[in-house]
Amino acid sequence: MKCLLIASESAEMLFYWTDLEFQQNIQKQYGASQEEGHEFPAFEDSISTLFAPIIISFSTMVTEADSYTSFTTENNHIYVLHQFDECLYIAVNGDGEEKEEDLRRKIYVMNKMIEVLFGMVTLSGNLLRKELRARDTEQRLRLWKHLQSLLETYSHLRENDQSFLVEAVERLIHPTLCEQCIEFLERRLVQQINSSVERGGEEVLHAFILVHTKLLAFYSSRNASILSTSDLLALIIMAQNMYPSNVDVDDPSPEDIDSTSGSGHESFYTPEPSPTDKDSSSSEKPVRGSTPVFEFVDPDIQMAEDSLSTLEVYPPDPATPHKVFLEVSQKDGLYPMMPHSMYCLKLWPGITLVLLTKFPHSGVAMSVYTFWEAFAKLEKRLNEGQGGSTRGQPMHEVRSKLDKFLKTLALNGIQSSQLQNVWTEFKNRAFSRGGPGFSRDLILWCKNMKTQLCGIYRQCFLSDSGPDDTPRHLSPGLRERAQTMVQEQLMDWKDFLLVKSKRNITMVSYLEDFPGLVHFICVDRSSGQMIAPSLSITERTTSELGKGPVAQYIKNKMWSLVSTTRHYLQKGYSTLTLRDGDFYFCYFLWFENETGFKLEAKDIPIMPDDSAPIGMLAQNYYRKLLRYYSKNHPGETVKCYELLTVHLGVIPTEIILQHCRQLASKLWEPSRNPLL
Repeated sequence: MKCLLIASESAEMLFYWTDLEFQQNIQKQYGASQEEGHEFPAFEDSISTLFAPIIISFSTMVTEADSYTSFTTENNHIYVLHQFDECLYIAVNGDGEEKEEDLRRKIYVMNKMIEVLFGMVTLSGNLLRKELRARDTEQRLRLWKHLQSLLETYSHLRENDQSFLVEAVERLIHPTLCEQCIEFLERRLVQQINSSVERGGEEVLHAFILVHTKLLAFYSSRNASILSTSDLLALIIMAQNMYPSNVDVDDPSPEDIDSTSGSGHESFYTPEPSPTDKDSSSSEKPVRGSTPVFEFVDPDIQMAEDSLSTLEVYPPDPATPHKVFLEVSQKDGLYPMMPHSMYCLKLWPGITLVLLTKFPHSGVAMSVYTFWEAFAKLEKRLNEGQGGSTRGQPMHEVRSKLDKFLKTLALNGIQSSQLQNVWTEFKNRAFSRGGPGFSRDLILWCKNMKTQLCGIYRQCFLSDSGPDDTPRHLSPGLRERAQTMVQEQLMDWKDFLLVKSKRNITMVSYLEDFPGLVHFICVDRSSGQMIAPSLSITERTTSELGKGPVAQYIKNKMWSLVSTTRHYLQKGYSTLTLRDGDFYFCYFLWFENETGFKLEAKDIPIMPDDSAPIGMLAQNYYRKLLRYYSKNHPGETVKCYELLTVHLGVIPTEIILQHCRQLASKLWEPSRNPLL
């Protein structure tokens, strides 16, 4: 019984996802009230009817400054609500499998994925509505299916992958091969693509190789910004959605391998051949149920239900480039949601090459965001009653730069007449002697300016044709050659990598030094990377814990422990010890300087219950925490680490704490993991 939807302030449905049980419950509830002989109501119409009172109630309460963020019904259904600008997100659970924190996290992740797909358009409710509720029915249905699939992919990874449990990237531990691949990406692949005449004006900024969800090699060009952990995790979700991993089908059996641990000498072996593309096609994700029938309420989008129900929507070709909008850090500041092209090239089942290229005319996006931010700040100051102090140099600088920007848009053939008209009216009111000046009357015009700027952004980067008609993508031939080059480089390693991804780090190499240690997860929150022994519970694979109830029990306890630690971290606790039956759990969060010296502990800010979920995917809590802690350490590079451990309960407490200290110092030793 799960559901997530996005609605406008007028209760118009912009997107929804339900599981099969929720869908059947809705159909049963609203189908039973229909008289015999009447058509079964469209599913979208039914779900709109169900949620309309909640949406209207929430909007009314927000207006009266007395809003709520969650509630539980008599039948124990949990509802969590959050408003991003003009869009209201509602997540529901009725089967007890998700708590309020899980639903809030799902909402924030869905918003993150929409930001990655639509960029600055998400800053304008009206423009985002046009994207999510497109006039073209087939386009809308295709988009909704894509968003639904992304949400299901994230949920699957969140439930089964430790890296998405703690929201950090896991590298494949094999120093020699990683170095070889990085060197290959830098000196051959990226260099060859960027020097080709077939690149269509694009430039490869980042290239990385994924084995399932683990990072084998990552290379960024010299003029590229650092790719944030949040964006990288979102891109891994997209890559997994394009080429879903089916571990039992994709990977050879690990039984023939003596050792795939990252420590010590690697063993070579002769595995069975990987399945062909034809074989792997059967590993598609299961269908959630029959496609729901929609009924669109806009008069100009009316369509007969019978024709829509027979409409077949084909999924987009994964080989085609995808527009993604990612954070870019420059010397003059941070620019969120800047346009890139993402190329996801399948090497073999389970192994993927991802290329991120710089969009032509991306400088327009930076200018648009700079102006948007200036008007957002002005609007905030005017709302706070500080209008008189804003008639200063900053807005006069914006005035001259925006005038030049409009001329540049005209020279590049970008339609900007509406922006020009609104800007002219703004100047007449703000800068002319007879105008009202910087008063609260300008608030509406600040909003209009922000909307028009987002419209320019949408025209340049979300429409099929940009500022000019020249091709803006890497040619298919160039993509194919890049794919072949990497395949040739990794041909002798592919089966090893697939097995290695399931047994990246094993507990065997730690048991001698840490007897009684069952499992651990260590996260470097400064780099967004994590280390943990493999915890794969499948029919074909086993870990040191086996594949029976003990392994599943430990897995469930780790997921529960992470949830518990986040709850206490939100309350300001950075250390947690917990005895649960036969096991003893520990959690530590601490800070170090760049030399590895542990810094003095400091009180962590207490967050409200309805704050953004702790993590790095949707909202980077740890970036804010590092900024907060670094205030007392000016001039130093501060790093943040987390360690979670599970020990057998018979181990004395003092030995467990000693293990934790030694393990924390050992995990990041250069001799053990030089690339982390």
